[in-house]
Amino acid sequence: MKSAYELAMSRLEKEAPIQKLSDDQKRQIAEIDSEINAKIAEKKVFLEGEIIKSAGDSLAQDELRRQLASELARLEEKREERKDRIRKG
Repeated sequence: MKSAYELAMSRLEKEAPIQKLSDDQKRQIAEIDSEINAKIAEKKVFLEGEIIKSAGDSLAQDELRRQLASELARLEEKREERKDRIRKG
């Protein structure tokens, strides 16, 4: 007898089959992750440094924090778009 989890997973598999990736696709996705992680680290280091420099100016700090959040979201979106293109072939 299957558990509720196993039943749900088998239904999900029927609706959206799990896609098998080739070794080349896995390598490309790993390269994208590495590249985007490096860009994220670069943005964090730079903007967190700017936030520290603007100590005492809460408006500037808030703007820099918004900019950092925006940049991180943009990079994550770029990562997922590129990975989706690879997955779709």
